[in-house]
Amino acid sequence: MGRACCNPALSLSRIGQVADQINPLLIEGEQAFVAYKGMRDYVVFTSKRIIAVNVQGITGKKKDFTSLPLAKIQASQSRPRARSTWTPSLSCGSRAWAR
Repeated sequence: MGRACCNPALSLSRIGQVADQINPLLIEGEQAFVAYKGMRDYVVFTSKRIIAVNVQGITGKKKDFTSLPLAKIQASQSRPRARSTWTPSLSCGSRAWAR
């Protein structure tokens, strides 16, 4: 998630668009609720963790998966952009602190 890109804004995406890549990672009883997608990268919020996917390379075949268990998050912060709609993005200051 720390990678900079041209347009870091994330937009709401359907879970079905990333389900084939996320479902093998889910553990028993875990359910994906919402996904936010950028140009190529995406973040999925599940009932047990946050999964960030960094798509790498020209073809996009290589993917880096980062999993952050919700139980490890101590605090979070987000501040909206100046626009009227709220869009979570790295440029607007979305942060999570884990132990």
